[in-house]
Amino acid sequence: MYAIVEIAGQQFKVEKGRFIYTHRLAGETNAELVFDKVLLVDNGGAVSVGAPTVAGATVKCTIIEHLKGEKVIVFKKKRRKGYQKQNGHRQSLTKIQIDEIIAA
Repeated sequence: MYAIVEIAGQQFKVEKGRFIYTHRLAGETNAELVFDKVLLVDNGGAVSVGAPTVAGATVKCTIIEHLKGEKVIVFKKKRRKGYQKQNGHRQSLTKIQIDEIIAA
């Protein structure tokens, strides 16, 4: 059984017991989260597609930890002008575990 869920503006394919890295979510570690924007549910071959969401379907998750992603280097240069600028960025992420998929 799997579902397609919208979490923090992005769509993820989730299955029970899997870990997902999303943009930083509000909440403490070990907090329970419930997402109700379920776009598709596949229950052993029986597929329900929402318009836009599946009615009564929810996904329960637990926040495992808050962390930062790998560093991305941004380098800008204009040739023959002596202009160079280097900047780094690390995205704030949240690791969540999918506990249960409820399909009505």
